[in-house]
Amino acid sequence: MTKSPIILTMILSALNLQAQTQVFTAGKLERIDNLAEQLTKTQQVAGISILLFKDGQTVYNKAFGYADLETKKMMQPNSIFRIASQTKAITSIAAMMLWEEGHFLLDEPVSKYIPEFKQTAVLKKFNAADSSYTTQPVSREITIRDLLRHTSGLSYPVFSIDERMNAIYAKAGISTGLGSKGTLAERMKLLAGQPLLHQPGEAFTYGLNTDVVGRLIEIWSGRTLNDFFRDRIFKPLEMEDTYFRLPLDKSSRLVAVHQKINGKLDKQKGLIYEGNSTQYPTADGIYLSGGAGLSSTTADYLKFLQMVLGNGVYKGKRLIGQKTIELMLKNQLTKNMKINGEGEDFQFGLGWGLVNERNGYLHPLSTGAFFWGGAFNTHYWVDPKEQVIGLVFTQEYMPESYWDLGYLFKNAFYSLIEN
Repeated sequence: MTKSPIILTMILSALNLQAQTQVFTAGKLERIDNLAEQLTKTQQVAGISILLFKDGQTVYNKAFGYADLETKKMMQPNSIFRIASQTKAITSIAAMMLWEEGHFLLDEPVSKYIPEFKQTAVLKKFNAADSSYTTQPVSREITIRDLLRHTSGLSYPVFSIDERMNAIYAKAGISTGLGSKGTLAERMKLLAGQPLLHQPGEAFTYGLNTDVVGRLIEIWSGRTLNDFFRDRIFKPLEMEDTYFRLPLDKSSRLVAVHQKINGKLDKQKGLIYEGNSTQYPTADGIYLSGGAGLSSTTADYLKFLQMVLGNGVYKGKRLIGQKTIELMLKNQLTKNMKINGEGEDFQFGLGWGLVNERNGYLHPLSTGAFFWGGAFNTHYWVDPKEQVIGLVFTQEYMPESYWDLGYLFKNAFYSLIEN
């Protein structure tokens, strides 16, 4: 009996899926094991958690080394990490949910919602002796699009690309969002009174932009950022280990922060950044930083990325529109913009770095992929063409490179893909 074209198509599709799955059987993933063991054995990292997802299923989920070098507590797949700037993608998605509901337009001025930003000016002259400065007027106001793509002129304290901004922010008491005390409303009003590094729209400068977006989400929704995340994102995605403040019964799973000094890796016991404790995820009074405040697990963050990879849908539940995701994955940096702190072919969407035709030569990832990471050396990437999600988490204070660890595992994993 002759099989129908429909049946043949179904059989071929099933065989193709099986073939893709078989790429990672028979010990091929030992390459990932070997790399992780080498990194922990040589104390490049104290411990590491790796989760790899392809074609709708988890193909690798292992932990290596120590969650705490001092106590010899072992890293576990459910260990909790300070994900720092990986918070930005969640905040960006949350904002675009409200954009879909008509709460704002991308090219509206931020001052429409936070009036203090109406007076923001651009740094002109700086006196290193006392950190005083003069300013010049903005050519146009900061827009919400500027915030989401980091073209506002806002920078970061402590690790700005420009030492003048480090000094100005330190004098004014501007916070990194990594364990900083206060409220989001008061922190963003204080930020609005500081000078911009450059004119809005002139350059990409990674900074406190997404913290401002977090405050806007509170204004648009009438809820705290914590409550909005919980009800609109974490609960639908079944993210049960992601918090601004860890509950007591989960605090023991928080990974210790380590630092390499003179080639030796030790537990970081002192204060970090502008004098914050490494235990800030368990502390009260920390402001809800939309740019850096969350802690999470690889499994929880995978669920968030699955939703994005699924064009806004997770387990049949739509959280955000497909066309909205497509917009967020379009490059938002124009050809005339200067790129501060990244390579000249760097590309950025509304919340994450992009791989496209312009910079594909830099990555093993396919065109259309997106990625980012966090200050404590956590990394993620999503490759829609290959249907791959990768997560590589460790906890290191001031790593020598913020990108190398992610590249090592991308290179190793992509070498195994055979289509």
